[in-house]
Amino acid sequence: MKAYVFPGQASQFEGMGKDMYEASNEAKALMEQANDILGYRLTDVMFEGSAEDLKQTKITQPAVFLHSITKAMLAGDSFQPEAVAGHSLGELSALVANKALTFEAGLRLVQQRALAMQKACEAVESTMAAIVGLEDTVIEQACAEIDEVVVPANYNCPGQLVISGSVPGIEKAVEKLKELGAKRAIVLPVGGAFHSPLMQPAKEELQAAIESTSFSTPICPIYQNVNAAAETEPARIQQNLIDQLTSPVRWTQTMQNMIGDGVTEFIEVGGTGKTIRGFIRRVDRKFPTSAL
Repeated sequence: MKAYVFPGQASQFEGMGKDMYEASNEAKALMEQANDILGYRLTDVMFEGSAEDLKQTKITQPAVFLHSITKAMLAGDSFQPEAVAGHSLGELSALVANKALTFEAGLRLVQQRALAMQKACEAVESTMAAIVGLEDTVIEQACAEIDEVVVPANYNCPGQLVISGSVPGIEKAVEKLKELGAKRAIVLPVGGAFHSPLMQPAKEELQAAIESTSFSTPICPIYQNVNAAAETEPARIQQNLIDQLTSPVRWTQTMQNMIGDGVTEFIEVGGTGKTIRGFIRRVDRKFPTSAL
């Protein structure tokens, strides 16, 4: 069984999508449609913007989404997913790929999600940190003992977990986890505590948008971040998408469940083509992966 997986933030790169835009009339048309829907020329930032420009949440999220969907479209008839999954933002790309959402509906939700998260980031000084070389249970216990908001946010792969919370909480957690033997505990250059309770205002804002968007029965299951389980029921997909903003991304468990359910190959769609494949190799070093 072939599964397509979609990256989230941090998979962007300077010049992303320019080659597709210049080489394909189909890609150009889709990207110009995105510019029209968004009301500004996202492609100008994708093609000519600096790395710093592309790091802005309001730019990163629609850029990564558009890059992934354009890649999938250009694959043509060979793009036949039997299962999909997406890391954080990538979940919306996956929902367009399996036809639970139209391209326009998906892009509008990405735009609303990005703006809502940007506002939440600006409301409270918060950040994230990557922890390498400790068991998940050790990190979970350490976070629970800190008297600030700090929680596990991204279970990326065995031995790598990203935590999220207030700046003081993350600083305390990093020191504590270093003492507990973490190989690395690094504060990330992000301006917010994604997938934590500090995203509650964004969740409330996005909930209305998700609930008013039409979701169709998908052509194949999506393994969602909040429960790492295969879903095909539109109402459940919607609720899981709402809950995602304040819940951890269970990516390790998602990959393990997909392999257990019979996936034989993962194909990463969009971004650098390396992010998700790197995580999968940590789950199973020899598991077949490729990139569109």
